[in-house]
Amino acid sequence: MAKYIFITGGVVSSLGKGLASAALGALLQARGFSVRLRKLDPYLNVDPGTMSPFEHGEVFVTDDGAETDLDLGHYERFTGVAARNTDSVSSGRIYSTVLEKERRGDYLGKTIQVVPHVTNEIKDFLAVGEDEVDFMLCEIGGTVGDIEGLPFFEAIRQFSHDKPRGECIFMHLTLLPYLAASGELKTKPTQHSVKELQSIGIAPDILVCRSEQPIPEKEREKIALFCNVRKEHVVAAYDLKSIYEAPLAYHREGLDQAVLDAFNIAPAPKPDLTVWQDVQDRIYSTDGAVNIAIVGKYTQLEDAYKSIKEALVHGGMANRIKVNVEWVDAEVFDHEDAAPHLEGYHAILVPGGFGERGTEGKIKAAQFARERQIPYLGICLGMQMAVIEAARNLARIETAGSEEFDHEAGQKRFEPVVYHLKEWVRGNHAVKRQVDDDKGGTMRLGAYTANLAEGSKVAEVYGATTIEERHRHRYEVDIKYRDKLEECGLSFSGMSPDGRLPEIVEVKDHPWFIGVQFHPELKSKPFAPHPLFKDFVRAAKEVSRLV
Repeated sequence: MAKYIFITGGVVSSLGKGLASAALGALLQARGFSVRLRKLDPYLNVDPGTMSPFEHGEVFVTDDGAETDLDLGHYERFTGVAARNTDSVSSGRIYSTVLEKERRGDYLGKTIQVVPHVTNEIKDFLAVGEDEVDFMLCEIGGTVGDIEGLPFFEAIRQFSHDKPRGECIFMHLTLLPYLAASGELKTKPTQHSVKELQSIGIAPDILVCRSEQPIPEKEREKIALFCNVRKEHVVAAYDLKSIYEAPLAYHREGLDQAVLDAFNIAPAPKPDLTVWQDVQDRIYSTDGAVNIAIVGKYTQLEDAYKSIKEALVHGGMANRIKVNVEWVDAEVFDHEDAAPHLEGYHAILVPGGFGERGTEGKIKAAQFARERQIPYLGICLGMQMAVIEAARNLARIETAGSEEFDHEAGQKRFEPVVYHLKEWVRGNHAVKRQVDDDKGGTMRLGAYTANLAEGSKVAEVYGATTIEERHRHRYEVDIKYRDKLEECGLSFSGMSPDGRLPEIVEVKDHPWFIGVQFHPELKSKPFAPHPLFKDFVRAAKEVSRLV
């Protein structure tokens, strides 16, 4: 039966709890324990997939097709444990489930209340799979005191009370602001945050304190005294140059030992941190740098492309080279020449997205990369833009475009080389969709198999002819244009097992030009870089050596 670690937050940065949870999971793994990480999101959204990236950042997709919070991406990148749809839940999903049960008659006509009905639903979620791992790390989103989070805090209080003594602990992250004018760290915000937590019946066992400056012993003792925790359980979390330093940094500060002490686990296995020492070495022991342009439409918020940026970092680590990522707004050259904006980059990446805004700029980016022989990686919409570019400029289909843009505009303007996907196969079942279906959860989601053409560039990159990757799209390249495009040099080198859905295209007689319908970035890890990103950065490195 798993031991539970509940991770809550006071005033911390957006990466505070997610990064601490992921790093702690990695440290417990390094000691030989099995872990699973969960995210409880107190906000009302039932499905992050319906939200704007400006609202919620990236939507992370699991193998089983769940659209989740980007924190699950951190969990996977640090632990290598594939997330599942049972690893993320929001207030919206909880309330929706409770209301469905009431209408079904499960509550036998009782009045539905937050306590016990909503809290019981949260507790049932927490208990899923608890017999599979040694430690269950559960991060509660938001900040202590937020009205949205109160049912979750009450639920974890009840959950810890229901469990045998010593089976649950609470870890609380807070901020120690540094006032340069007086040259001191202020502990009052931490004290008040803990007081707020105690007022709802939760007493933290471990405090993780974010700080720009070293925490003096006197301040550490003060925090321990006023917050009622052991001094050695006040763990410092200093700012880091790279998030991948976090496991080693937290280990130096004693976080994993504090957790083991709180559970009275002694003697405990010593951690094997070889993997993370190698990761840190690869971050800072580099030979040169490459400049890669990400041409997208959400460039004002980097979290919208979080996994892509991290996958490029992983590719750089695999090649021992620093990757400088530059964000290029595709709208800037919607009606301008792309060359002045893209000159000087060693590679170009066009990521996924929705809607017509910025797509003409992305098409120009694909054209620039193809004609200038610059390495190009198109992901999801980025692949579709590469196909449209080839259709217009190589196959002479001048009105080539996507049905998505016609649906958005409400009029037919393009010949749809990219069409709305109405039917596909998942396992042994056919899945059907209509254009007017709900937006949330109705795309082609999760892991699907693709077969790669022998002798193709992607088969060489993967070292295999059968792969499985995660998808998130509702539009697809139309197979009926395959012959015409292949005659012009665009090879359909990856297909679904039934041969109906193009998964990968590549340009012949080009050093490195690949478009993929799936999202390879979601499976990349610092200690296991994704093959596509590893080879993409290698190609960029070769270009940089030629300049």
